[in-house]
Amino acid sequence: MTSFHEVRFPLRLALGVSGGPERMTDIVNLSNGREARNARWRNSRRAYDAGSGIRSVADLYAVLAFFEARSGELYGFRFRDPVDHQSSPPGQVIGATDQVIGTGDGVTASFQLVKTYADAGASVTRGIAKPVAGSVRVAVNGAEQAASRFTVDATTGRVTFAAGFIPPLGAIVQAGFEFDVPVRFAVSRIDIDLSAFNAGRIPTIPLIEVLP
Repeated sequence: MTSFHEVRFPLRLALGVSGGPERMTDIVNLSNGREARNARWRNSRRAYDAGSGIRSVADLYAVLAFFEARSGELYGFRFRDPVDHQSSPPGQVIGATDQVIGTGDGVTASFQLVKTYADAGASVTRGIAKPVAGSVRVAVNGAEQAASRFTVDATTGRVTFAAGFIPPLGAIVQAGFEFDVPVRFAVSRIDIDLSAFNAGRIPTIPLIEVLP
């Protein structure tokens, strides 16, 4: 991922941020009263408002400094989604068998981290490109693997098994992890009005997910 800084948006501000996944769907109303729907995007794209996490002038300055360090919209960065930032549901302990990331063939050594969202009706798989360093646990056929048996690229989300530990044919490869969302500022300018801020009006500072 080009033009990206491997730094995280200030965590204390992220906890108050609003936003979530967005999808683009074309809906055509037909003459018989029914409708036709077509998904324009294969995957969702997350959008957030960092302004909702600002509670003080010190918080506002922290965002301004971070904005300047990223050169505005130029460089992407890591953002911790306050609700969806781990392989397991909120409040549950991360386990090595949380997510299926592939099936071994005896040759393939590298697997992409993914997270699957599913219910009885359908399932969607999301690629995870920014795992938190040191958080990834891996299992093969349900047996957790020692950290010495694999490496994790925290900038791409690729798990690579060491020679001699490549998953055999038919083996289910699983993983558990924390992760960040790669985003950038979706505005070229931040408007500050301290009189309005002191009166309770919070500035809007949009962030948009950077898709690989």
